[in-house]
Amino acid sequence: MSGYLTTHVLDTARGVPAQGITILLYRVSGNTHTKIAEAVTNADGRTDAPILNKDDFKTGNYELVFQAGTYLRTAKLINSGTPFLDEIPIRFGMDDAAAHYHVPLLLSPFGYSTYRGS
Repeated sequence: MSGYLTTHVLDTARGVPAQGITILLYRVSGNTHTKIAEAVTNADGRTDAPILNKDDFKTGNYELVFQAGTYLRTAKLINSGTPFLDEIPIRFGMDDAAAHYHVPLLLSPFGYSTYRGS
């Protein structure tokens, strides 16, 4: 079995999954970023399928970019047109070709956290 990558977003300000956030996935090599996937979170704050499936999985360095600004405006969690957090990049490495990597984002209007989930 080969590895794969999943993610989800939780809105910690409202205590709900964050629906409608566009997520971009890039493979990173030195200064080169190659976009390999794009997905939007569903009602559960997850993507409908792994953002990187088993067939396309390779070890290496990656970056997820969560386009949070639009969500924060739509959810009326910010008062101005310019959000404090707009695009949130998370760069990480995957070195186990047989592992499931899960990278969640816990989001509020003025902060976020992430971790390697299960």
